[in-house]
Amino acid sequence: MNKQTGSSLLEVLVAMLVLAFGLLGLAGLQATSVRSNHSAYLRTQATLLAYDLADRMRAMQAAVENGDYDDSSTGDERSAWNQSVTRALGAGATGTVVRNGGFVTITIAWDDNRGRIRQSGAADENAQSFVYETEL
Repeated sequence: MNKQTGSSLLEVLVAMLVLAFGLLGLAGLQATSVRSNHSAYLRTQATLLAYDLADRMRAMQAAVENGDYDDSSTGDERSAWNQSVTRALGAGATGTVVRNGGFVTITIAWDDNRGRIRQSGAADENAQSFVYETEL
C-alpha cells in the first residue's frame, strides 16, 4: 500500500502561493496603470490649456500687440488663464508666454508626482512641461 499522507495539502499550498504571486503582480500592474493614466490626464490638460491660450491670442490680436498676454501682464484674460492652469494642474503649475514676431511659444510646467517612475539621481524627477509654438 502506497501512503501519500499530506501530499494533497502540499499541492494546494503551492497552488495558493502561485496564485498569490500572480495577484500581487496584477495589483502592481493596476497601480502602474493608474499612475500612467493620471500622468496622461495632466498632459492632456496642459495641451488643452496651451491651445486655449493660443486661440484667445489669435482672436484678440490687438491685446497681444498691447502686451496683455505677456508674462508680466495682469490683464483679465491672462489672469483667468493662469488660474485655469493652477486649477487643472495643481498649485505649483506655471504658464509662460514668449512672443517672437508673429510666433508665440507657450510653456506649461507642472509637478507630476504621481505619474513618473522614480529614477535615482534625477534633479527634479517629477517636473513635466509642455511647449507649444505656433504662429499667430
